[in-house]
Amino acid sequence: MAISLRKARTIIRKALEEGRRLELKPLSVVVLDAGGHVIAFEREDGAAPGRFGIAQGKAYGSVMLGMAGTAQMQRAEAQAYFMAAVNGVYGGQVVPVPGGVLLRDKKGAVIGAVGVTGDTSDNDVLAAMAGIEAANLIGES
Repeated sequence: MAISLRKARTIIRKALEEGRRLELKPLSVVVLDAGGHVIAFEREDGAAPGRFGIAQGKAYGSVMLGMAGTAQMQRAEAQAYFMAAVNGVYGGQVVPVPGGVLLRDKKGAVIGAVGVTGDTSDNDVLAAMAGIEAANLIGES
C-alpha cells in the first residue's frame, strides 16, 4: 500500500488543526513514502524556516530504520555510537527524537512516516497521531 497525496494532505491538515486546538507553537509537518521520499510538506506561518530539515529528519530516521522517533531516542541514549554511525550512513539526515512517527499498513508493513516539529517532541507526536488517525492509517510513535 502506498500513501496517496490525498491521505498525506489529510495527515498534514489534521495535524495542524490539532496543533491549533492544543495551542501549540507553529508546526511543520512532512509525510514521506516507504522509500523516504517527500509526498507533502507544510510549514505554518511563524514557524522557523529550518523546520523542514528537522521534520524530514524525524520522519526519515523512522522510515529508514523502521523505528519510531521515541525508540530511536531510547537507542541513542543507550548506544550513542549506533546513532552516530546511522547518521554517518544517512549523511546526517536522522533526527532521533519523538515526532517521527512510522506509518504501517494493517499487516504491519512500514508504508512511510510522518515528521512533526515546532513544539515539544511529545506535543509534536500528539499532532502527528491526530493527523494519522484522521487519515485512517496506523501510526507508531
